[in-house]
This record gives sequence, structure tokens and C-alpha cells, in this order.
Amino acid sequence: MNNAAPAPARSRGRPRGNPPTRESIVSAARSLFLEHGYRSTTLRAVAGAAGVDPALIAYHFGSKKGLFGDVMQFQCANALAVDDVLGGDPATLPDRLIDAVTDLWEDAGFQQLTTQSNEAAEVIREYLERELLARLVEFLGGRDATARATAVVTILGGLIYTRYLNPLPTPAALTPSEIRHSLTPALRAALAPRPRAAAPTRAGR
Repeated sequence: MNNAAPAPARSRGRPRGNPPTRESIVSAARSLFLEHGYRSTTLRAVAGAAGVDPALIAYHFGSKKGLFGDVMQFQCANALAVDDVLGGDPATLPDRLIDAVTDLWEDAGFQQLTTQSNEAAEVIREYLERELLARLVEFLGGRDATARATAVVTILGGLIYTRYLNPLPTPAALTPSEIRHSLTPALRAALAPRPRAAAPTRAGR
């Protein structure tokens, strides 16, 4: 009779791994992507810079595309730190949201990364929807939280697209301060609770 305890089942999905190891790999990859570009950076080079076995990168990130996505997500998480943005004075939340977006996209290194791969826009889109939108819904709460959060993310996504990804002359010419001045009223309106619709009245009553 075999009394050995069964091996624990392996969880599905990408392994999270040891956080310091993942961070060292992401940091090394970011430096190499910036220095050599996406196409010329190999997983073997990243492994050498991070001091790990190349198989460990494949295990944790799946591929170079997956690693690049994590580099972009790491950049977004640092600049758009949702807990920090949502944790301040509610009255100045629109300003913090605008500042977080412009601070991220005005960074020369981040701009360089976004031009290296077609996956960059997809990563940004996923971050806005899965992280920022979801956390805003949770933060706002109530019956209209999803509608309000969607309006906020739509405004911020429009800013990213028209100023950075596919810049239009007028938005691209504005300073971050001018962007904040222009979009803060719209964000404040988007964040405001929606009034309840009046119940319809029956004719003849």
C-alpha cells in the first residue's frame, strides 16, 4: 500500500514565480529592449543579464512576446499605480488620473517601448480594461459604477490615442498642464453619480 501523500495539483495559468526573480528578469528585459530593440533582443541575452537559466524565462513568461507584455504591464503599474491614484482626496481624483497618464506617456523610455512591437497597444488596452476599469468599478461602487468607470476609461483612452498612439496636431501640442485643464471637467462629470430616472406615471392618474 502506498502511503505517500499525493503531489499537490499544479495550478493552471502562467506561474507567478518568485517575485524578486520575476522583477530581475523584467528589469533586465526592459534595459535590453530599450538598448537593442524588440527584434534584436533574445531570451538568452535576457537570461544572461538577469543571471537565470533561459528555461526559467520560458517557464514564467511563455515567450518573448509574453515577456515584453510583462515589461509594458510593469511600466503601466508603476505609473498608473491604482491604489495611489484612488487613495487620495476624491475631489482631486480627475487631476491624479490625468497626471498618471501623462507622466507615463511623457517618459521617453516608455514611448520608445511602445514603438517597438505591435503588442504594445494591446497591452495598454488590456491594462486599461482589466486593471484600471475593474478597480474603478470596485472603487466607485453602486448601481452605476460600471457606467461611470467606463466613461472615465473612455476619456483616458481617447487621450492616449489622440496624443500618443496616433497623435492629432492639436492634442499633441498641448502641455500636460493644459491637458489636465481641458479634461478634468469631463472626468469630474464622468465620475459623478448618475441621478435616478423618475418612475413613469400612468396616464389618467
